[in-house]
This record gives sequence, structure tokens and C-alpha cells, in this order.
Amino acid sequence: MENVDILLVEDNMDDAGLTIRALKKHNLANNILHVQDGEEALQFLFTASTHQPPKLILLDVKMPKVDGIEVLRQIKSDANLKVIPVVMLTSSKEERDVIESYKLGVNAYIVKPVEFDHFVKAVADLGFFWMLLNEPLPKPRSQ
Repeated sequence: MENVDILLVEDNMDDAGLTIRALKKHNLANNILHVQDGEEALQFLFTASTHQPPKLILLDVKMPKVDGIEVLRQIKSDANLKVIPVVMLTSSKEERDVIESYKLGVNAYIVKPVEFDHFVKAVADLGFFWMLLNEPLPKPRSQ
């Protein structure tokens, strides 16, 4: 399997399409994997041992099957996955979601802008920061 730079976990196909287009427009989505719910995300992260973990996870909060808070809880509880930056990219402004996300170790919490142009700019800025500006954790050297 090809390495994934960005794992997008989003059940709304319109928002997923906009996010992917915004990242591609700014050349930030060469290796993006979109899954539609938390269960798929966890399955990808915990059962696929033939690939490197993604460099960034964009995670919606409100999803069917397994919600984003539970996905975040499981990622940040795993020694191998907890170092992956996770950004909540969601429509939820609920204070409890924001508080719980930060308690669990989310790296950023971004409420999706409603206006198209603002949404595209927010996603492009987010991708630019995490994929180009942020210094990732170095890969472990083989012994």
C-alpha cells in the first residue's frame, strides 16, 4: 500500500470533496486517504502494518459508528500513533467537544467556516502548516 500523508476522516461527502480539492489546489494532497467514519479510520490505523502512519489526521467529531472523540482517544492511547498530529476539522462548536478534544491531546480544533472561500483558505492554511512548516517527529533509526 502507498504511504498516506493525510488521513481525512469525514462522513460528509461534500465537506470531504471540498477539503480534498482545497489541498490539491495547493499541492498538499499527493497522498491523501479519505475514510467515511471512525471505524474505518481505526481499522486503517490499527490493522495496516505495511505502511508508515500518516503525517497528519484530519478528523471530524460527529460521525456514525465511532465518533471523532473516540477515534482521538484511541489514537492518543497508542504508543505508536500518539505522536501523529490530529486536527479536529468539524462543524461542532460544542464546548464539551472542544474541551474533551484538548484533554485527549488534539493538536488543533478548527470549526469549519460556512463560506466556501473561507473554508478553502482554512483547509489550505491548515495543510500548509502541518505538511510544510511543521517539523515532524524524526523517523526512528534502525538499530
